Amino acid sequence: MDKPDTKDIPVSPGVYLYKDAQSRIIYVGKAKNLRKRVLSYFRPEQTLSAKTRAMLAHAVSLETLTTATEKEAFLLEASLIKKHRPRYNIVLRDDKEYILFRLKTAEVYPRLEIVRRARPGKGGKGVLLFGPYSSAGSARETWQAIHHTFPLRRCPDRSFANRVRPCLYYHMGRCLGPCVMDVQPTAYAAMVGQVAQLLSGRSRDLIASLKEEMLEASESLDFERAAMLRDRIAAVERTLESQVVVLDTAHDLDVLGIAALDEGLGLCVLFVRQGVLLDKRVFFWPGLLLDDAPELLESFLLQFYRRGFPVPPRIVTPWLDKNVERLAREDLTNAAEPDAGALLPDFSQSPADLPAEPDAEGGAPADLAPVPRDAITVFEALLAEERGGPVRLGGPRSESEDRLVSLATDNAREGIRAKDREPLAQSLARALHAPRALDRIEAVDVSHTGGRATRVGMVVFQGGQPLKNAYRAYAVEAGGDDYAALGQWAERRIASGPPWPDLLLIDGGKGQLAAVFRVFREAGLEETVTLAAIAKARDDEGRPDRRSAAVEDRIFLPGRSNPLPLPAGSPELFFLQQVRDSVHDFALGRHRRARSGQAFAGELLRIPGIGPKTARLLWERFGSLAAMAEATREDLAAMPGIGKEKARLLHERLRRLAR
Repeated sequence: MDKPDTKDIPVSPGVYLYKDAQSRIIYVGKAKNLRKRVLSYFRPEQTLSAKTRAMLAHAVSLETLTTATEKEAFLLEASLIKKHRPRYNIVLRDDKEYILFRLKTAEVYPRLEIVRRARPGKGGKGVLLFGPYSSAGSARETWQAIHHTFPLRRCPDRSFANRVRPCLYYHMGRCLGPCVMDVQPTAYAAMVGQVAQLLSGRSRDLIASLKEEMLEASESLDFERAAMLRDRIAAVERTLESQVVVLDTAHDLDVLGIAALDEGLGLCVLFVRQGVLLDKRVFFWPGLLLDDAPELLESFLLQFYRRGFPVPPRIVTPWLDKNVERLAREDLTNAAEPDAGALLPDFSQSPADLPAEPDAEGGAPADLAPVPRDAITVFEALLAEERGGPVRLGGPRSESEDRLVSLATDNAREGIRAKDREPLAQSLARALHAPRALDRIEAVDVSHTGGRATRVGMVVFQGGQPLKNAYRAYAVEAGGDDYAALGQWAERRIASGPPWPDLLLIDGGKGQLAAVFRVFREAGLEETVTLAAIAKARDDEGRPDRRSAAVEDRIFLPGRSNPLPLPAGSPELFFLQQVRDSVHDFALGRHRRARSGQAFAGELLRIPGIGPKTARLLWERFGSLAAMAEATREDLAAMPGIGKEKARLLHERLRRLAR
């Protein structure tokens, strides 16, 4: 596009929008001085980045929007990027829900909750948040371990307010029963404080205080309490074994690292809480160059932390300090593989053992301009609003922090390389000895209660993602025989025809697999569809291990007596477990819906004048009890075979049943 007229561009803060020939917004930028920033795009072409040259090649018009302050320009830019997702902007495509623990300390008897993307700076008075965790499974396991050690209440507020007798957890010793028992608020608050210490990373302080309490109880001859405290200390010490201390001081901070390879730019965030490395998250943008890193950093900070993600008091990142103004360009083709021991989750070194900053051998340093100081001030103000307290951005201040930046950079580089690894469909085929890539996966499971309301659920995954519009539930009559139910399902599935799955996964063992394989073999489809079964791991006594932490599930193939030797925690086994859990939940949900429908259908048949035909019409017309109860007499009278008088009686009974 032609260079715009200087006098048409204001000198105030604001945002500018480049548009293509179809008037689509292809780039959004912000500036403290719009005129100065826009004119910088029309310098000699060789001084512009590749991305800027590509954007200008498609731009035909420019529009500016002025704001009162630079801070408003930042906010408006982030809003427009989120709304329009321009082609040449750096957009954070991250739909991941991060897990947090929440304690409402303003309540008399708080409970430990698992929440997602809470906003501590927005009405969070009297609320403690701990995290983040990127894995819901590990967060749930931690939640269960805490409740095994600390008898906090579990029931939600409504149940807590209406209980008349304690629940099973009280009788198991896993809850103090504050709902109905006389529990001293001070004693409960002390326990909540101990849980907060554990989750915030102050485990050693907690152990010291617990040992002091144990000695006091022992000296007072209260041996029962001393034994309880001894067991609690042992449980807390077990959690310490899995914690990785990366800082000598107990600080909360996030550490960012950026790596560039031929494929694009990668960014890793390390979450450090109370000096403990808690978790990480890796992002990747293909096609970006190292010159785009400062812009990537600005866009990431605005988009990542302004969506409810917990903001720490300090964020360590490159290009935000005048002492850290360059990143060594590495020889991309000859770059050494990062040390596997320095990559999460296999991180076990102390701060002194962390890997030092890698040498930039094979390439000259690139002098990249840091993010301007005034922009940093605006970032800090925006993030402080999110946090509800001060936030500081800057480069590493110590050798330990400098090594954490190197560690984040290594993880970002490894994340880029992971994009080029073998696709899941191919690695799954190799693990299951399948003749072709396993892209379309169907999984089945049977659910019933004593043979009643039997449902066979089927879920479909394509390209590693669920196809929920292809989920199906089949009603079968098998009298509680899972093998017969799966055989009936297999016949109906074959009758429905293509598309055939590349992999059919059965939730069960060798017996369930044989029942389905027999039907597919009789239909001549044993070579078309790869069949496998996934069974729960077994404990020491040979019974199914149904704990959430059990990872050694077994995979069976037709004609093979022993399970496949898939290593526990491998990506292939983990994916199959996810598919199995999805079909289990789906089948169970459809069974429960059918069971409740049968129970209510029996109540319908007890209404005078209502027979099976009318009950079926009601279910087909309304679909649920709530919808029937909300129906008017006119709606009921309009149905075939129901007159005004029957509609009046039916209306009264339905409303009574729904209460």
